[in-house]
Amino acid sequence: MRPSSAFTELDKSIHDRGGFACGTKELDAFLQQFAVRHREAGISKTMVLPAKDDDADICAYYTLSHTEIERQTLPKTLAKKLPRYPVPVMLIAQLAVHQEAQGQGLGKVTLIAALRHAYDVNLHLPSYAVVIDALDDGVQGFYEQYDFQPLDTHNRRTRLFLPMKTVARLFAD
Repeated sequence: MRPSSAFTELDKSIHDRGGFACGTKELDAFLQQFAVRHREAGISKTMVLPAKDDDADICAYYTLSHTEIERQTLPKTLAKKLPRYPVPVMLIAQLAVHQEAQGQGLGKVTLIAALRHAYDVNLHLPSYAVVIDALDDGVQGFYEQYDFQPLDTHNRRTRLFLPMKTVARLFAD
């Protein structure tokens, strides 16, 4: 499975959600059952990387949404500069690569696309950071190699964050 060159918004009339299999049931089920409903409800947006030879096949995807964190979950040096009410952040709610496309560096490509998307949204609707909830220690290690730092535990998962200022340095012209 070879990826195309650009992510596009998930379209249930084009993309084969049922054929997506990344090896993690929770991520597969989200794309297959919930991504379209969440978009229609206005709570998240899922972007897919179609296969080069067949737009219906999905090589990778990510989902963005907004959430908030309590300032006291941040390191004290960062928290003291923030207001005492919940702080808005961008959530990478889902990120996965199809099993047949794994080993091609698409995890990194998908993360960069998600961060770029979050940065673009941030230009119009500011967020303090990008957060992600790691499914397990291996996933946590993946994000930590890109400077995501542990924040707290959320729904029995380690929540990691990357300040939007760091993201901006990656993409600012």
